[in-house]
Amino acid sequence: MLLASAAFRRGPSCASVAAAFRQRPSPRFLSVASTPSGDDDKSDDDDASATDALPADDVEDASSDAADSSEPSDAPLIDPPDSAVDSASSTTTTAEQPGWLNTISLRPNEVTAQLDRHIVGQASAKRAVAIAMRNRWRRRQLPPALLKEVTPRNVLMIGPTGCGKTEVARRMAKLSDAPFLKVEATKFTEVGYHGRDVDQIVRDLMDVSMALTKKRQMEMLREQAKLLVEDRILDLLVGPEFSGTKGQRESFRGMLEEGLLENQELEIDVPDNLGASGGKDGDGAVLAFGGDPNSMSAQAIADLMKKLGAMGGGQKGGRGGFGAGPPMEKKKMPISDAREVILEIEIEKMLEKVDLKKEAVAAAEESGIVFIDEIDKICSSKDLSSKSADASAEGVQRDLLPLVEGTTISTKYGNVNTDYILFIGSGAFHAVKPSDMLPELQGRLPIRVELNGLTEQDLYKILTEPEANLVVQQIELIKTEGVTLTFDDDALREIAKLAAHLNRTVENIGARRLHTVIERIMEEISFEAAEMEKGEEVMVTKELVKERLSDILMTSDLSKYIL
Repeated sequence: MLLASAAFRRGPSCASVAAAFRQRPSPRFLSVASTPSGDDDKSDDDDASATDALPADDVEDASSDAADSSEPSDAPLIDPPDSAVDSASSTTTTAEQPGWLNTISLRPNEVTAQLDRHIVGQASAKRAVAIAMRNRWRRRQLPPALLKEVTPRNVLMIGPTGCGKTEVARRMAKLSDAPFLKVEATKFTEVGYHGRDVDQIVRDLMDVSMALTKKRQMEMLREQAKLLVEDRILDLLVGPEFSGTKGQRESFRGMLEEGLLENQELEIDVPDNLGASGGKDGDGAVLAFGGDPNSMSAQAIADLMKKLGAMGGGQKGGRGGFGAGPPMEKKKMPISDAREVILEIEIEKMLEKVDLKKEAVAAAEESGIVFIDEIDKICSSKDLSSKSADASAEGVQRDLLPLVEGTTISTKYGNVNTDYILFIGSGAFHAVKPSDMLPELQGRLPIRVELNGLTEQDLYKILTEPEANLVVQQIELIKTEGVTLTFDDDALREIAKLAAHLNRTVENIGARRLHTVIERIMEEISFEAAEMEKGEEVMVTKELVKERLSDILMTSDLSKYIL
């Protein structure tokens, strides 16, 4: 049970205590007792969950009965607004739904319109990913018998480097709010060799899905938890409501609402891993026994140790062992800072009632997207007489076959079925052709999208059309020094012209060439901007662009004569 400070209990009356506190300067520290989470908190949670389970009419009757009763109640004294009650009820309903129902479904023309805000050209690739996203929504509208038969059509993007392959997939994942993972095909090795096998792709996707699911649930529970923060602060200040301090409680509630106690310090017990678990509680305990944290048995051991620790209680500052509970740390902080900490603690308590693992697995299985970049680097040309001995070559293709086709992978969150995960392959295919891939893998990537190389006009559009283009970034960076930077339109066209020329003569690296050119132009301006006077204006002209890039152009012209 929470105990109030003795200084507050000796006061002559609640009104005189509040009046005296308003008149005198605020003390530096208020002594408060620790907050054990005993049966009282558990009963509070049980009462709250029981009230949420009642129908709307029964909730109103129950609340009116509680108001008429003379016995003290553990319910908050502040009535939540109607919107908060609605959000709480909708949270309960949504939390029971599969995670993939929370993803956003846009029409294909809406997807392409959103992609056009950030990516120039490549209409065919945008249409392909827009159709793939819409097919996800269409599949969910099918009857259950047909739902299992419809699988996603995986995509293979073919195009030179720097033309927007990765950006299209990354923006698509942000639009759908789906678990998205980008991997490099060259980082994996064939099974039997030292290195990462392709099963790790699904395990990494599950980590992403778990973090995304936890974030989504925390946002849904935040408003509901905010209603409890003020009562928890009052519990720390004057003790719980049923301890006979109702008058003091109301006086301090008024002072809290007026902001008079924001600088007063509280001593609260904070879990060491607050906000840092990310759904991976117990991994350290498993590793202490020498296990693999990705296996299901390791996760089962972690859950068991967590339950054993919870039964022993962790309010004595235990640091490990059975019955010690989660390690706690006492911290002193002003009420203004304690609000956010207490809010996080309340949200973590609410998350314990939600099956995050089940929802995260459903989100990964039904709406997960895996982008496999540099897939052409694990291919070897059929024209070569000798077979490649690289452990990251055709063996990785054979390992990818069951993953893309559909299999079950064991993770620490449970078994994950890859039948309905969307796989997008990407590669430049300079040295090899798509036909050099294994025929089985070609068949599992049925949709081919060829992206065009960037022309001079495309490079000019990249500098001007996207919302956060490179020119806007440079202007805003220099603006922080109080200097106004402007680019002449002729200078932008000259930049695009020179970037296209360098791509043709040196090496075609696509839009990344613009970074090289602009940084060379901005080098001297960025160095001197901190020494310039406030309000000074700097204009980048066509002549300045030619002057800064003259040595690069001369080097590229002479390089072809060097043996």
